[in-house]
Amino acid sequence: MQLLEGEKEQILASVDEVLKNSSKLREDLIPTLQKVQAKLGYLPALAMEKIAEGLNVPAADVYGLVTFYNQFRLNPPGKHQVKVCLGTACYMVGGDITLESFERRMEIREGETSLDRLYSLERVACVGCCTMAPVVVVDEEVEGKVTPTRVDGIMLALQDEEKKSVTEQEPNQGRGEDS
Repeated sequence: MQLLEGEKEQILASVDEVLKNSSKLREDLIPTLQKVQAKLGYLPALAMEKIAEGLNVPAADVYGLVTFYNQFRLNPPGKHQVKVCLGTACYMVGGDITLESFERRMEIREGETSLDRLYSLERVACVGCCTMAPVVVVDEEVEGKVTPTRVDGIMLALQDEEKKSVTEQEPNQGRGEDS
């Protein structure tokens, strides 16, 4: 994913700060990755390269570790995070179809973030709301019985929310105090 303006500097500063407070031993690789991800929300390639250099570990080893453990993210989280449950109950009643519907609607695949960074999509093993299957968690809100039609409704609601936030940020141009 392409970095946004100013992101490179933020990444480098975050990694430098974490490495400055680290013992720089190979054994510190996982805790270092966790701290950097906590600051950035994900582990971009630039951060992994800088960590590899700082801990004197081959970059391929860092990447291999990050891709092995699912606690690490390679893509930045979207402003709106959608998690589709694919536990047994959800899968049996169409969780996979729900996931595919979100992929089509968002124009991204599971595990990705939209280019505008508004949406990220991931699968989760179980939300613990099996009686509401298939279940989706949208920005920490649980949505139950999510069909492809509900996917459309959820996405429209998120888009409306975005339009409202943009409108609220724009100054009232051409309006007087008493309008």
